[in-house]
Amino acid sequence: MKAHDGMYIDGAWRPAAGRDAIEVVNPADEQVIATVPAGTAEDVDAAVRAARAALPGWAATPPAERAARLTALRDVLVARKDEIAETVTAELGSPLAFSQAVHAGVPIAVAGSYADLAATYAFEEKVGNSTVHHEPVGVVGAITPWNYPLHQIVAKAAPALAAGCTIVLKPAEDTPLTAQLFAEAAHEAGIPAGVLNLVTGLGPVAGQALAEHPDVDLVSFTGSTAVGRRIGATAGAAVKRVALELGGKSANVILPSADLARAVNVGVANVMSNSGQTCSAWTRMLVHRDQYDEAVELAATAAAKYGDRIGPVVNAKQRARVRGYIEKGIAEGARLVAGGPEAPCEKGYFVSPTVFADVTPDMTVAQEEIFGPVLSILRYDDEDDALRIANGTVYGLAGAVWAADETEAVAFARRMDTGQVDINGGRFNPLAPFGGYKQSGVGRELGAHGLTEYLQTKSLQF
Repeated sequence: MKAHDGMYIDGAWRPAAGRDAIEVVNPADEQVIATVPAGTAEDVDAAVRAARAALPGWAATPPAERAARLTALRDVLVARKDEIAETVTAELGSPLAFSQAVHAGVPIAVAGSYADLAATYAFEEKVGNSTVHHEPVGVVGAITPWNYPLHQIVAKAAPALAAGCTIVLKPAEDTPLTAQLFAEAAHEAGIPAGVLNLVTGLGPVAGQALAEHPDVDLVSFTGSTAVGRRIGATAGAAVKRVALELGGKSANVILPSADLARAVNVGVANVMSNSGQTCSAWTRMLVHRDQYDEAVELAATAAAKYGDRIGPVVNAKQRARVRGYIEKGIAEGARLVAGGPEAPCEKGYFVSPTVFADVTPDMTVAQEEIFGPVLSILRYDDEDDALRIANGTVYGLAGAVWAADETEAVAFARRMDTGQVDINGGRFNPLAPFGGYKQSGVGRELGAHGLTEYLQTKSLQF
């Protein structure tokens, strides 16, 4: 797609307030592929004012009509699926097949799910002698990350639109072209002027201005826990609602009765997909001491097969960060059984699929979110030991449990301090709530639970 040199505000592309620009770089070859405007507080203010002006009309639009617009949006995304995939591949570096199946396919499913929910959700209910109305929270400031650029936009914009909210979107600076494509799709789908607005820019400038804007009623942010803390503090000072989907360090617990080969191979694939840039990735594999050596050998073999099948990480800074963690793992005594910090390619921000064995729970690679294709394998003695290790981080976003008996896996999963657990591999469900315990966030995305984040309740007593 051709990059826009302006902001999408009040239903039209308009020039940015300033002249600063952001270069969009293809991480596979390090070439600049486009430039977009670096928005300022002035651009954010114009977008918020447009959203505020459009709010009464969109909030009063019948849910069936909002559902029809979301259906149209889903259909536009379907029609432009190939363009979406190619755009994500160009600015994120994801292999094209993965971009088609996941980066384009999943947002289409999520958009469709909210079209259905908008048409069927009980925005009004009787409770005894009261009528309870579920009303839009207002103007939403949506700040989205680069790792799943379209999915994270749709996971915020679709429920907000279904609820009757208006939106100002500030996408990650690494992947603004996908966000511009989404704005085009919303326009083509007939989303009214001012209901969805887009400001590209840097987080400390445009993102901060959006989070601090007094006329934004809810800030929905996906990203690092460190930035989430700052946004939460800013919102709290203004008594403003927040939805925060933050970091993760998820455990993949393989109980002794499980199919070890399948659990290890799926676990490695989970970590290596999207080049490890998934906040819910199962980056800690927990294996019983009696099966540990076999699991390590299986994981090393599986990781080696991904050597030329994963894309780069998003930028040079991220590559340096991931390599730094690999070097720290080696320095702290973890045993490298696949990959390593050396560059696998002369060009591009590539990191070798890496597996550490003999990792202990206190090591940095077992505690901190790396956000790259790095797997740590930990040994446990019994189920209580496995649970202690699984719950022994500040995060609680996702996880996995494997066992021959599903009931056994569920019993263990119920004891984990995490928001979502895959049982024996699980399957993605766009209707299931996604979000974290502890420092992995506040609130939920997807399905009816995701919709309620954008609603507030009013009770009429009779």
